[in-house]
Parts: sequence; C-alpha cells; structure tokens
Amino acid sequence: MAYKEPSFKDRASLSADAKQRALEKLKAKPPLDPEVVAQRLAAREVKEAAEAQKRADKKAAIEQAKLDKIAKAEEAKRAAEEAAQKAQMTDAEKKAARDAKYAARKARKK
Repeated sequence: MAYKEPSFKDRASLSADAKQRALEKLKAKPPLDPEVVAQRLAAREVKEAAEAQKRADKKAAIEQAKLDKIAKAEEAKRAAEEAAQKAQMTDAEKKAARDAKYAARKARKK
C-alpha cells in the first residue's frame, strides 16, 4: 500500500469541517457573567497597581544605592585628602600637636 496524498478537495473539506466544529464549540460556551468579568477586571487592576508599586520601590532602592555609593566614595576621597594633609604637616605643626597632646595629658593627671 502506498501513501495517497489528499487532493485539494479533501483538504478543503477537512478545513471546512474543522472550522465548523470550532464554531460549534465556541457557540456552546456559556456567556460570561458581567459580575465575574467585573471581579476579574478589579483583580487585574489591583495586581497591576501592586506591580507598579513594586517597580517604583525597586527603582527608588536602586537610586538610593547609587546615592549611597556616591556618598561613600566622596567620604573616602575626603578621608584620603585629610590623611594626605596630615602627612604634609610641617615640623612646627607636628611639634605643636605633640605639645598639645602632652599638655592635655598633663592636665588630666592633675
């Protein structure tokens, strides 16, 4: 037995039958209750609002993280500048700082 290819007529009738069955199936469905549709719509709106809030919170958290990172970098830069300034103190400034520490220690002992 050999395979027989369906003719155009056969394919057209099969297609028409399939379309008719789909149409009958669609007509057999009960109509949607307006109350159920309204409930679904309200639930969808609530869900979309929650998702929008979640996106906004995430965006705000990312922005805050960026600001924190910038502030931390500025603080580190400021600390590095202060350390560099302390390292460049002259001998007289170093002596004055040492004397001030000594005087404070002596005043605490009295």
